[in-house]
Amino acid sequence: MSADDLDDDQLMAAYAQGDAAAFERLYERHRQGLYRFVRRLLGSTHAGQVDELFQDTWLRVVQARDRWQPQGASFRTWLFTLAHHRAIDLLRRSGREVALDAFEGEDGEPWQPDAAAWQHWPAPAAAAPQGEELAFWRRAGERLLQCLDQLPLPQRSAFLLHHDDGLALDEVAHALEVGFETAKTRLRYAMSKLRSCMGAYLNPDLR
Repeated sequence: MSADDLDDDQLMAAYAQGDAAAFERLYERHRQGLYRFVRRLLGSTHAGQVDELFQDTWLRVVQARDRWQPQGASFRTWLFTLAHHRAIDLLRRSGREVALDAFEGEDGEPWQPDAAAWQHWPAPAAAAPQGEELAFWRRAGERLLQCLDQLPLPQRSAFLLHHDDGLALDEVAHALEVGFETAKTRLRYAMSKLRSCMGAYLNPDLR
């Protein structure tokens, strides 16, 4: 059986027995998703430390190979848990206070983005040429990343794990080491804030 036929748990077991090729296969499977998660989790303020955190997460995998046990979570969920822990450590070392309360930023007042809500949604009937349409979605993607930067870390983590990396909500809770309802609350707040920041309260006919 080739490495391509093995699941992640089997690859980790093989790696613990000294099979370096098994680790290489794990790395190839998950490097893009992990790097994207780390880059968006740290945001623009800490963009220069993305590579450091990415590499450190894989180092943790190497160090844990002899004691790896699935324990009800997928390898991918565990990998993102390691990255999340390292992100918290990095932000704290940088002097930034990291609140892990699901209700961070929810003080009873309507949340407003730092900048004006995005105003560039085209009317469906505009039928923009393909080049203009691509430019629009590129700008929209850039705006979304700016909005993600404004979210508290717990809410940003929940959004990225669920919507960007496709983890089910119970897997998000496991990765963040919180209860299911807490993960659900963080995701709901994240979605509400992103809608506001992206201008989703505009007239639906204009989107």
